[in-house]
Amino acid sequence: MPAEPAPHTRRSLANDMSALGITPGDVLMAHAALSRIGRVLGGPDTVIGALRDTLGPEGTLMVYTDWNGDFDDLRDADGDVLEAIRPDIAPFDPLTSRAIRDNGTLPEFVRTTPGALRSGNPGASCAAIGTRAQWLVADHALQYGYGEQSPLGKLVEADGKVLLLGSPLDTLTLLHHAEHLADIAGKRILRKRDPLLEDGRVVWRWIEEFDTGDPIVEGLAEDYFATVVSEFLATGKGKRGTIGAAPSVLVRAREIVPFAVDWLESRFPR
Repeated sequence: MPAEPAPHTRRSLANDMSALGITPGDVLMAHAALSRIGRVLGGPDTVIGALRDTLGPEGTLMVYTDWNGDFDDLRDADGDVLEAIRPDIAPFDPLTSRAIRDNGTLPEFVRTTPGALRSGNPGASCAAIGTRAQWLVADHALQYGYGEQSPLGKLVEADGKVLLLGSPLDTLTLLHHAEHLADIAGKRILRKRDPLLEDGRVVWRWIEEFDTGDPIVEGLAEDYFATVVSEFLATGKGKRGTIGAAPSVLVRAREIVPFAVDWLESRFPR
């Protein structure tokens, strides 16, 4: 019977991350399909520890959390929720609301790591831990929360990087920021009313943003982010490698966002 492969450890994963191009002091947004790494001693906490070891004491780790509101099917055509059921819906609280489950295990593990902070826009919320965490999550705009006044906009400003650790190419959330910036006609707009916990009170706020649940305009494939990332990598920018057993990609935010903006504007000119 063949021997089982050695499990991946915090040290071995950190070595793989360094080899891919994550460096001390980086501001890093991470997406992960943890099951693709293989057996990891210590599970998700080990992966987070390896990321933080690679980033060093001056680095910062960020994840996209969204929130597990779980009531979109109760909205009416205008994006509102019937008053009769509102008392039964838990409000968004950056300190306690769970990360959405659709994005895998990593966001909730980072959010609940001691010292992590989270931004205040429900659907666009991000959690971060490290030297620049407070700056990243502060003053997140409630309206159009993927724009300049967001953790995504600040990631670009900080010349940060994005890691897809085993994640499909179409999961690169930063491209929603490019959608916000792109000067193209016909962008889908989403308007909805969400409950927020403010000073101990539940307040229902109207929120408007470009619709990230569907392609930003008609004529785009559901997974078009994967095409954008593939074409970006084909220019020679970014880097592919393996972390554990997981095929991984690392890109710089300041490079891929303008590439994606140009990609959209060239196909949907005004």
